[in-house]
Parts: sequence; C-alpha cells; structure tokens
Amino acid sequence: MKKDRLTVLFYRRSTVTKTGECAIRMRISVNGTRIDSNTGKYIDPALWNQSKERAKGTSKNAIDVNDYIDETNIKLFKLFQEMQSEGVVATAQELHNRFFNIGVHKVVERMIITTFQEHNQECRALMGRDFELGTIKKYETITRLLQRYIKKKYEVDDLPLTSLDRDFVHGFEMYLKIDRNQQQNTVARYMKGLKKITNRALANDWITKDPFAGIKVRTVQTNPTFLTLDELHIIYRRHFDGVLDVVRDMFVMAAFTGLAFIDISNLKREHVVEDNDGNMWIRKPRQKTDIVQNIPLLDIPKQYSKNMRTTRRRLKKEHFCQYPAIR
Repeated sequence: MKKDRLTVLFYRRSTVTKTGECAIRMRISVNGTRIDSNTGKYIDPALWNQSKERAKGTSKNAIDVNDYIDETNIKLFKLFQEMQSEGVVATAQELHNRFFNIGVHKVVERMIITTFQEHNQECRALMGRDFELGTIKKYETITRLLQRYIKKKYEVDDLPLTSLDRDFVHGFEMYLKIDRNQQQNTVARYMKGLKKITNRALANDWITKDPFAGIKVRTVQTNPTFLTLDELHIIYRRHFDGVLDVVRDMFVMAAFTGLAFIDISNLKREHVVEDNDGNMWIRKPRQKTDIVQNIPLLDIPKQYSKNMRTTRRRLKKEHFCQYPAIR
C-alpha cells in the first residue's frame, strides 16, 4: 500500500506591491495533487531565502513571517495525520479546506467581520442612549474597510478572530495609508476602533493574545488655519444653491457659538432663554460631556434661526439631517 505523502512549499511572488514587498504564497502537495494559496504575509524580496523558505534577519516582519511558517507547517502536518487516522482520502484540496476552515469540515468559530457586525447592531440598538449616530457610522466604516482589506490580502470574505495578530494589524494600517490614502489621524481613529473590538475579544476569551501588544496608535499635531472675522462675514453673506445654503448656516452658527455640529442639530426651543436684562442665551448641555454651556445668542445666530425655519421642510424631504428648532 502506497504511503501518503505531504510536502509544503513557501515561495514569494515576483510581483512587487506599492510598499516594495512581495506576497508569500503556500503550495500544498499531497499524493500528486497540489493547490496554491495566499498566506497574507509579505516580505522585502531582498530578505527572502528561497532555499530555506525563510525570511532573513531579525526584523519584526521577518520574525512574524518565520513564526507563521513554523506554525503553519505544524498545523498542516497535524491535520494531515488526522485525515489519515480518519481514513479520509488525502488530497491537497481537502487539506487546504481543513486548514482554512472551509468546506464540509468547516468548524464554526467567531469571525472578524461577523463580530464587528454584531457590535454595530448592538450600537444601533442603543443609539440615542449610549451611542450617537456618528460613532455608529464610524464603526460601520471600519467594518467595510476591513472587508475590503481581507478580500484584497487574504482572498476570502472573512477570517477567524484567531487570525488577528500583529501582522494583520500592521497590514491593515498600511492598507489605510497606502491603498486608501488616509491621513495619520484618520488612520489612528480607525485603528482605535479595531482595538476596541480586539479588547472585547480578549475579555471574552475569543482570542488569547493581544494583537496590539507593542503597537502604539499615534496621532500627529495639526496646525489648523483660522478664518478672520472679515472672511467669516463673507461666508455669511454668500448665497449658495440648495442644501449648501444650510451648510453655510450651520458653519456660521458653530463659528459664533462654539457649539459642535451635533449640539446645533439638537437645539430645541427650550434651550434658548432670556435673562433679566432681555439678552438671549443658549443654555444647553454638550452632547459629548453633558456639561451645561451658557452661550450668548448674538445677532447673526439669531438670523441663522430665522433662515432655518424657512428651509426645514424642504431639507427634511431631502433627508439632509436634523436641524435645530429655535423659534
């Protein structure tokens, strides 16, 4: 009886990505059948030793790649032995399916995208109580970006939570910066959203290692340019078509009151009060901190509220957003 034989080969593709790295692929060969697949790992072509099927050097990426190769070899040979003990006809396709947890032998486990979607559904159920719409949309954006990243790099629709490691986190960060052309502070915001989910996974024992261990999410100091009062008045007097007219009003209102967009959107009649001298004030707790603010209602914000009354119905039909009800 012919003995089953398994060989595993790791090799790099010749195509170089935008980052100057090459994808590392894996070839599983069993009894004359073989299948190639993407490992999701990348390496500088100068740091790959094909004869040893290893990355050269002691950089973090080289160590991650070599660790992955070692762990993959161990897992593949263990699965191969299980197939033999079960009396299953060994083929490269069957072993590939078991390794990547697909096909009839798929083991149900928590997946990255599914976990994000569950989190987003919980947030929507608590919208207006524990979460605001802007926060929910941020997590939904992160979910879509993760889906595209996983599809691009790993060639699958989703991955098990156990696939979340340092290499995955670093790769997602590079994807945001290079493929999506995001600025550092935007990248940091999305990475913090991913970290929240990994912390949740750790707390529930869905994963055992922190993929962010040793990784610091960095933000950079920005130098915003401020408008002069004359420039602000030019914007205030400028006529725009359609909803841009309301965007202008919202911007001017924020500039003269210091209120955030969400606070302006949630303004109600009871938030406008009059003091003993007849001066009008906005008295309202901030959405973010719940700290009550007392803001004088100047002439231009008053004019803004008049403009808003004339456009509320039309904008409601256009589903632009919710507008303040100052009267």
